[in-house]
This record gives sequence, C-alpha cells and structure tokens, in this order.
Amino acid sequence: MVQKGAPLHKDATLQKGVTGYNLDKSTGKFSVHLNGDCSFALEGSYQLRYKSKFGGYIANNRLTSLYGVSVKVLFLWLNIVEVVKDGDNLGFSVGIASASFPLDNFLICPQCGRGLNCNNSGEILKIRNSHLVSSV
Repeated sequence: MVQKGAPLHKDATLQKGVTGYNLDKSTGKFSVHLNGDCSFALEGSYQLRYKSKFGGYIANNRLTSLYGVSVKVLFLWLNIVEVVKDGDNLGFSVGIASASFPLDNFLICPQCGRGLNCNNSGEILKIRNSHLVSSV
C-alpha cells in the first residue's frame, strides 16, 4: 500500500497480528485481516479500534470509504471514513469532523493494547496533533 502512495509508512502498518490482506490493483480496493479486533490509545485522549477485518479504497495519498476503523471521541465511537496525506500531515475524517496530525507521528508501529510503544520499554509515545478537530 505504501507504493500506491497511501498515507502510511512501511513500519506503521499494523504488522503484528495481520494474518492477510487483499489488494485489487485495478480499483484500489483493499482489505486487511487481523487475528482479532485491535484497539490502542493515542496520547491517552484518543482510542483507535480496528475490527478483525477492515479496508476501503487506496489512491495516491488517500484512503477512502474506510470500514472497520473507528476512533473514540468523548463517549462515542465514530467511524473513520477517510485518511488524507496533505504535505507533512495526515488528516482523519469521521464525516462531520476531522483532525490533522503530523506525519512523523505515524513512523512508528502501533501494537494492540500497547498504543504506539514498539520498543517494549514500557514508555508510551505521545501523538502531537496539528488541528484538534475541525468541521468539514
């Protein structure tokens, strides 16, 4: 997916727990299969959840029509429907609102139940955001 210009880094692709994936190169439709549902916290304020199967469509610098990926905002789980790379930022849209984060926050690999800590040191790495929430 990285070769297609997806807003993902090769080391940030939920490698642990991935049991398979499908990619239709002609349409950009993709799906990823995990060994179970996965969730982790970002900076303690956002919680992300991946269902055991998630996917959407991939195009240059954009993931669209996403399913199986959600973020907890306050007390609600909202589906992330689009991720767009804009310069050095990634924008995440839940349809009615979006948030933007620096791309370098995603150069590390998330682990289910451990957040973005990939070095087993017990330290939780923090995510910086550029724009907390904005309406679309």
